[in-house]
Amino acid sequence: MQGKQLFEYAVIRVVPRVEREEFLNVGVILFCSSQGFLQTKFELNQERLKAFCKDIDIPELEKRLRAFERICEGGKQAGPIGGLPLSGRFRWLTANRSTIVQTSAVHPGLCNDASETLRRLMAELVL
Repeated sequence: MQGKQLFEYAVIRVVPRVEREEFLNVGVILFCSSQGFLQTKFELNQERLKAFCKDIDIPELEKRLRAFERICEGGKQAGPIGGLPLSGRFRWLTANRSTIVQTSAVHPGLCNDASETLRRLMAELVL
């Protein structure tokens, strides 16, 4: 592929108390249609999360984030959402929700390599 392709991304946030609207960035989800790319990366810094919310259930949080990975991969293991096209799965994952795992607004950009861009965004916005 030549030239840069359009991609969209959102930051994955942990919002322990939805009513307070405080959050901690833990991951990124990136979609690039022209590269057939939909992937998420996350990292749970347990020390940081516990300082942010001492009662947070880390195993439950990880379970929810693993569901993001399964949906990105698609297929039967992702349930009904896994059968949607990449764009539909990205839109479903980035839809507004009022739960402990939320995403930021969707942002566009241009990239040559979606995988490298995901790695860079993860380093800049989460780590």
